[in-house]
Amino acid sequence: MESSAEGLAEAMLFFQKKFDWDFMKINPRADYHIEDWGFIQKYSKDEYTKHVKIKFPINSVEDWDNINPLEFTAPALSELLSAVSLIRKKSDRELPLLMTVFTPLAIAGRMVKDNQMLADHIRSHPEKIKNALDAITKTYVKFVEELRNAGANGIFYATTQWAASNLITWDEYKEFGLPYDLPVIEASGDDAMNLFHVCSSNNYLKELLSYDFRSQMINWESDDPTNLPLDKGIALLSEHVAVGGCDYEGWLLKGSPNEMGYQIDRLKDMADPTKLIIGPGCCIPSETPMENLAAIREKL
Repeated sequence: MESSAEGLAEAMLFFQKKFDWDFMKINPRADYHIEDWGFIQKYSKDEYTKHVKIKFPINSVEDWDNINPLEFTAPALSELLSAVSLIRKKSDRELPLLMTVFTPLAIAGRMVKDNQMLADHIRSHPEKIKNALDAITKTYVKFVEELRNAGANGIFYATTQWAASNLITWDEYKEFGLPYDLPVIEASGDDAMNLFHVCSSNNYLKELLSYDFRSQMINWESDDPTNLPLDKGIALLSEHVAVGGCDYEGWLLKGSPNEMGYQIDRLKDMADPTKLIIGPGCCIPSETPMENLAAIREKL
């Protein structure tokens, strides 16, 4: 379903019609970000099996020199713009649409076979990485501008594994992350409805809150014991609303529908409703029982 604009639009509209969520986080294939730079994968026919990655844009440090800016008319980017336009045309005009976009460093991280390769290249050849990040940033500034023209209300802006201490230090993130992150999210416009997703364990959420990511909503994996728990994170948010609370790898995935009501009541008691939107800390697994989601929606 995610291999074409029509298939993605159909899947997202079906999910929205079934549950009537407050906003739609459009969930395209993650590697659309790098397909126009030469990434190739074989699509799985099993919804529970990941696609097979066949060709990566970066196999040696010299390959970073080949990462040049792309136009938003590039095939994969154009396809995703068409998907957003289709969803907008066929959805309730009042439904906010947020398109998933990764940060430039996160996009660079998908260009290599393993994350450690990029971390090593950051330290051994920083200028090559910065040149590539500049090209990625220019590409996605244009793309995000066009997303708004296609009907998106904003973006779900995700750091994936990179705004965390597992791979790079905070000083490295300030050098190779922040200068490229901010222009992309600023391209969404002053009136955008954005959600900033700080992914991974050991993340830099607390440090990132010092910067203006032009996002009304902040999302992180608060059930991960290495990250700020939800209540402490909410206490740090002044002008932002937290999105989270549903343990997507715990009770949401493994619990029963009867348990969902208790968990939602617990979350409602945790924070002022103007400071918390109940949702998962990251994308829910495809194996998540639909009965659990239905029980949650009924309780909200």
